[in-house]
Amino acid sequence: MDLRILEIASHTENNKVLENYTHKTKHKNPLCGDEMEISLIVKDEVVKDMAYQCKSCVYCQASVSLLSRKIRDKKINQIMTFISHGEKLFDDIKSKVDNEWKSFKEIFNKKNISRKECLLLPLKTVQKALENK
Repeated sequence: MDLRILEIASHTENNKVLENYTHKTKHKNPLCGDEMEISLIVKDEVVKDMAYQCKSCVYCQASVSLLSRKIRDKKINQIMTFISHGEKLFDDIKSKVDNEWKSFKEIFNKKNISRKECLLLPLKTVQKALENK
């Protein structure tokens, strides 16, 4: 296992509960059983805070940790655009990702392709939360 995955996953400051959330959802990976609950505070189409709780592998924890740090103060349309391109990061082709999301390329790559669904679970959960309100 890549030590960088462990390092990213160790940032757990957003593994918490938000009481005054505006968006919240749960999502489960049917392949491995990883579970993710994400709550967001959105104001004027901008994510102001994100919290997560999960029962998952370290790959999923690394992805949600990174996402929880990068999502703040981003407009919903920026987030949804990134999510739509997230899966393409696993391909070797040059995928267009804005600079603020480039750190995901470190873990969303061919080396971790076998854990693709684990790594994408947080993105899919945020997407579900933002779509369902």
